[in-house]
This record gives sequence, C-alpha cells and structure tokens, in this order.
Amino acid sequence: MVPVRLRLPLLALGGLALVTGMWLGLVRLGWGLYGPGLPPSLPAMHGALMVGSFFGTLIGLERAVALGRRWAYLAPLLSGLSGVALLVGLPREVGAVLLSLSSLMLVAIYAVVLRMQFALFTVTMALGAVAWLGGNLLWLSGRPVYGLVYWWAGFLVLTIAGERLELSRVLRLGSRARAAFAGAMALFGVGLLLSTFAADAGARVAGLGLLALSLWLGLNDVARRTVRQKGLTRFIAVSLLLGYVWLGVGGVLAAVFGELSAGPRYDAVLHCLFLGFVFSMVFAHAPIILPAVTGAAVPYRPLFYAHLALLHASLVVRVAGDLTGWADGRQWGGMANVAAVVLFVASTAWAVATARRAKSEGRSRRYDSLPGTP
Repeated sequence: MVPVRLRLPLLALGGLALVTGMWLGLVRLGWGLYGPGLPPSLPAMHGALMVGSFFGTLIGLERAVALGRRWAYLAPLLSGLSGVALLVGLPREVGAVLLSLSSLMLVAIYAVVLRMQFALFTVTMALGAVAWLGGNLLWLSGRPVYGLVYWWAGFLVLTIAGERLELSRVLRLGSRARAAFAGAMALFGVGLLLSTFAADAGARVAGLGLLALSLWLGLNDVARRTVRQKGLTRFIAVSLLLGYVWLGVGGVLAAVFGELSAGPRYDAVLHCLFLGFVFSMVFAHAPIILPAVTGAAVPYRPLFYAHLALLHASLVVRVAGDLTGWADGRQWGGMANVAAVVLFVASTAWAVATARRAKSEGRSRRYDSLPGTP
C-alpha cells in the first residue's frame, strides 16, 4: 500500500490540470485571460486536460488505492504527467502517448478487478476504461477532439454508471432492470463505434444511449430513496439526481444535433455532460472518496449546497446562452461554472480544516483532563 504522503503529489498534478483546464475554458469562451507570449495551441488542450489529466488522474488514483498494488499507481502518475507535458509546450503527441499509456494501465487494473469480481458493474467500469483508451488512441492518431469526444465522455459516464450500479445492489434489482441497463449501455457503445466512421449517426445513437442511461439511473438509483433522508445522505442524493437530469439533456441534444465540431451547440452538449453530470457526481462523492484517498475526513456542511446550486444555476444560464445566441449569458455562465468549482474546493478544504481543528481540540481537552496534568 502506498502511503498517503506519496499520493498527495498525484493529487497535486490532477489539481494543476483542473486549474489550468478551467482557465483555458474561460479563454475559449472569450475572456481576455491569455497572454501574447503563450503558445496559440494551448487553449485547444482544454478538453484533454480536464478529461485525461484531471479526471483520469482522479479516477486512476482512486482505483489504485482500492486495488492496493503499487504498480497501479502508474495510471494516475502518467495521466498527471500528461498535463505537465501539455502545459510546458511539448508536442501534443507526447501528452497523447502519456494518456494512452495511463488508460492502458487503467484497463490493466480493471483486468485484475474482473478476475477478482466479474459482475455487470465491474464490466461497465472496465468498458469505461476501454473507451478512454480508444479515445486516447484516436487522439494520438491525429483525430481532432470533436471526432473522439464521445469516447472520452464514455470513460466518465460508464465509470460513474458502473459505480452507481454497484451501490444500487442494495435494492436487489431484478433481471429486467439489469437487462435494461445493459441495453442502454450497449446502445451507447454502438454510438461510439459508429462515430469513428459515421460521425453524425454515431453522435445521434450515442445521444440516445446517454438518454437511456439517464432514465435508468433516475428510476433505479438508490438516490430516489435516500433523498428523503437528511444531512450528507440527502446532499449526495440531490447531487446525483440533478446530474442525471443533465445527462439526459445532453443525450437529447446530442441525438437532435448530431455531429458537431464547434460553436455554441457543441458547447451546450459537452458541458451538459462534463459539467452538469460529471461535476455533480464529483460534488456528491467527494466527501466519501477524498477520505479514502487522502485520509482526511470531509464532514458534511450545509454550505455544500451553495456550490451545488451555483453549478446548476450557472449551467442553465450557459446552456440557454448557447441555444439562443445569448453570448453574454454563455460567457457569464461559464465564469460562474468556474466559480462553482472554486467554491467547491474552498468548501471542502474548510470542512477538512474545521474537522482537524475540532479533532485537535478534542485531544487537547482529553489531555488536560488526565490526572496529574499540570
């Protein structure tokens, strides 16, 4: 087992990719935050930094910790280094090679997991890793990001769907529900394969698959029951259910618009998926995953609803701006999206700090109460 102090540099690499990826996202929205001395190709690395260098590192680290084998940490290390390579101006192919190797390592991790536990949820997460590998190899071959972005989306969507399927086992889902899940996943997979040679048809079929997955998750996830509870349990459920709404909206837009390469509609589809769905999942699971990875407790605070509300309200403004031609709405919505993520990081750090302070004060009081303590 790798000690926590050696995991933190990997988290730092992921954090670097997150911060720079958000900055470049604002640059792409038209905010004047880019200096003349910087390479003109860097803003185009926004997607690779966010999906591969940030989420790839985060998911790879979580999987490595869960597996408990040292070699598995190569997955987050390689994805974290890909972000550094892209940011310092090395050729795009260097970053693509590092991401391809990272995703290959993640596939290897899931190969071990499948030998240990072969189930629908582990197969789903393994297919997510395969989708990421496929997208990275397409990027390495020179395909533009818009031609492979659904493969990258498949990495995150299938990983999350598999995790939620695992947690929904407490509901003892019947064979029909499991078959429906497999059918939705298969429909999305067909869309991915189609997108490599029939981009328009592939995008539409993938969109239908995303819509089917969102409906399945919304109807079968345990969050439908836990939303009636209180505290952290309810916060997680609210975050999940809102995320499923955005997954469905993104699926509908993809099915309606088909192939897109740039522009406001492209922005709307991708950020429904990557912001509305994926970051909702991050907000929901951070109080559970961060303690497992870092050893730091993240106690629930009602303040967490602030970053959740800001994320979804700002995304409504952004997508409305995308679909109606309201440029200011798109720009300011994007700025508020970044503010929501920054607020999330700050709220989480504050919760960790207050928990540590309370723990330290508790130890001090126990020490002072010992007999003979001066």
